[in-house]
Amino acid sequence: MKLPAMRSFSSLALKNLGLCTSFGISSWMRTLDFRVRYADPWVDPALYPVATDNRIYVFWHEYLLAPLYARGNCNLAMLLSQHADAEIISNIASIFGFECVRGSTNRGGAKALRELMSKAGEQTHLTITPDGPRGPRRQFTAGAVFLAAHLQIPIVAFGIGYNNPWRFNRAWDKFAVPKLGSRVRFIVSQEIHVPKRLGGREGLENWRKKLEDILNGLTADAEDWAESGKVYSDELPVPSGRYSVENVLAVDQATSEKKPEKLIR
Repeated sequence: MKLPAMRSFSSLALKNLGLCTSFGISSWMRTLDFRVRYADPWVDPALYPVATDNRIYVFWHEYLLAPLYARGNCNLAMLLSQHADAEIISNIASIFGFECVRGSTNRGGAKALRELMSKAGEQTHLTITPDGPRGPRRQFTAGAVFLAAHLQIPIVAFGIGYNNPWRFNRAWDKFAVPKLGSRVRFIVSQEIHVPKRLGGREGLENWRKKLEDILNGLTADAEDWAESGKVYSDELPVPSGRYSVENVLAVDQATSEKKPEKLIR
């Protein structure tokens, strides 16, 4: 007879923990130096949140903290696992302004994909960590490829890097936590269009490997940039997560004044 009350208490405790943790993350992340380089700035959901043209945003699981903080309230639905430890992340993501879909390609996958498809139909952008929830680290699973092909929604890859972060080396993804006052760097791809007809398993594997290589390349470039502290003529401050006219005007002015130093993947 006490089980419902215990579940209610547990749910309340998790929500309170999520609230406290999200406050701590926000306070921590506000000390960081966020910069971004774009292949095309208008694919950023902070600049174009109304998904008349949906996109699937992908980044590696170990760098979850940066987009969680920087891209909240951008009309994004995030895929999270059904594992119990993801419940806290789900509460935090909701507080930051993400919709959450629970499941993965391993557990609850079919249901999760159906829900993501439904979100796309509601003109919501989607975001997936394609090596989550349990790895292998930095290996792109086929679920995002299938979703992009089936829905004909382009993928946008976010390469993310911190300089000299703390890492949980025993975690499967070596989860990274940026140090106070450190550099966070994003390198954002242009839209990547996956064909509807992939050509069977071989075609699916070719596209999976292609996207894995793109995301690993962008991540390596972002990590090198964060470590080096190099300044690029086409780099910009990361626009705030919530869409605003000021974001659009600032990026529009900056991109009209600067030419890219080199083509970004």
